[in-house]
Amino acid sequence: MAADLSKYRNIGIFAHVDAGKTTTTERILKLTGKIHKVGEVHDGESTMDFMDQEAERGITI
Repeated sequence: MAADLSKYRNIGIFAHVDAGKTTTTERILKLTGKIHKVGEVHDGESTMDFMDQEAERGITI
């Protein structure tokens, strides 16, 4: 059975290092109701930073 693609939106966010890509993504997820709490990158609690290496480095891979 085919999925209803009219309900999907794919976007790409790209910029220089430390430009706020993960922070922007966290805010979008919160505003769309996909997450209930915005995690901060510097606290290591962002939704996008789920790999151990990301927490160690403090960056999203």
